[in-house]
Amino acid sequence: MKLLFDENLSPDLVGLVRDEYPGSTHVRDLGLRGAPDGQIWDHARDNGFVIVSKDDDFRQRSLLEGAPPKVVWLQVGNAGTAPIAGLLREQARRLRRFEGEEEAALLIVSLVRRAV
Repeated sequence: MKLLFDENLSPDLVGLVRDEYPGSTHVRDLGLRGAPDGQIWDHARDNGFVIVSKDDDFRQRSLLEGAPPKVVWLQVGNAGTAPIAGLLREQARRLRRFEGEEEAALLIVSLVRRAV
């Protein structure tokens, strides 16, 4: 499973989850930083990526157009890079199941904060 991280997420995520999601990359590394969402969408679709974003635009596009590409929409607030990487690792089995579900286009993944 290859993830394409949107520019609203840290490029450091690529290295932090590389062993779990080989072949993943960040839009910056593809020369797509600042590119319109449609261009990122097309690149993901044409190259077998699952888009990972906190951007509501990709969530909406997924609902309107369906897959491919599939979209993992992160509801993580202002969480830092390490908690997001941890969440993606923790949810790896769920993401793989989602990738294999032919009709599924959008997966919402939330970071649950526990009260101390």
